[in-house]
Amino acid sequence: MEVFLVELSWGRRYVMVRPDHFRVDYQINPFMDLSQQPDPALTREQWDGLVAAMRAAGAGVEVIEQRGDAPDMVYAMNLGFVVERPEGPLVSSSAGHAVMSHMRYAERRMETSTAAAWFAGRGFSVSYVGREGIGAHLEAGDAFAWGDALVVGYGPRTDELGLKALATELSVRVRGLRITHPGMYHLDLAFCPLDDRRAIVCPSAFDEESAAALLALVPEPLVITEEEALTTFAANSIVVGSTVLMPATADGSNARIVARLEEWGFTVAQLDLSQFHLGGGSIRCLTNPIDVRLGRDLPLLPSGEVVLPRQ
Repeated sequence: MEVFLVELSWGRRYVMVRPDHFRVDYQINPFMDLSQQPDPALTREQWDGLVAAMRAAGAGVEVIEQRGDAPDMVYAMNLGFVVERPEGPLVSSSAGHAVMSHMRYAERRMETSTAAAWFAGRGFSVSYVGREGIGAHLEAGDAFAWGDALVVGYGPRTDELGLKALATELSVRVRGLRITHPGMYHLDLAFCPLDDRRAIVCPSAFDEESAAALLALVPEPLVITEEEALTTFAANSIVVGSTVLMPATADGSNARIVARLEEWGFTVAQLDLSQFHLGGGSIRCLTNPIDVRLGRDLPLLPSGEVVLPRQ
């Protein structure tokens, strides 16, 4: 029996950071190389192209100005995990809440204060699981609403202790997955929800138990190899309705992935984000969805719950 695509109900409103000061000043992931600097004009052209493609697909985009001392702030996905309250969208002054990231590396921690002020100035409530190196580390690129839970990767950037903080703060179930691959340091480099049944998954990012647990959660996974994940950034795509915005590859090495998505009924828009790959991120890293709704996309669970593969 044919199973029809049921679109994700979130992923239509985003916050982004304009790349006015994007550069590689340090090395905190395997992609960064101080001798390989992004071209400012091409960087802005690629970013503007992404914003235009998102809006053409039906997504709303709001922009935060980039701090001059925060070159990685352009990777807006990691500013914080944002939810809508159960009672309505973010137009209400009490509707939205942002759990701000507590970056693993000190080089990025100044981003959070600027982002928190932006959210608060627009009526969002704001909270923290840790600050200034004290408390649990949490980076929002490790967190996705999927099925009956918030799926959160931990290990390289997010602490296991941060899972409990998220579960308690939001009153949701958190399913933790242990990331072990140094090149897929965030979940958004190895996992991309597509619709209610399908997701891009790279099992090589996780330990054996976590890889098995994630594959068990996804009825129809599009499994990609370690090489595909690291060279195409395919899992760092976003989905707006039935449109997948995916990083383009010069050599067509993502052709298998694109073909499978099109077989499933998705429209795939491929975009050149090569300048941002120099910093270790692509489309998902540049975009932070702000329309994940508690009670709709994340079932509410009093006091919250953390589920780990070993349990």
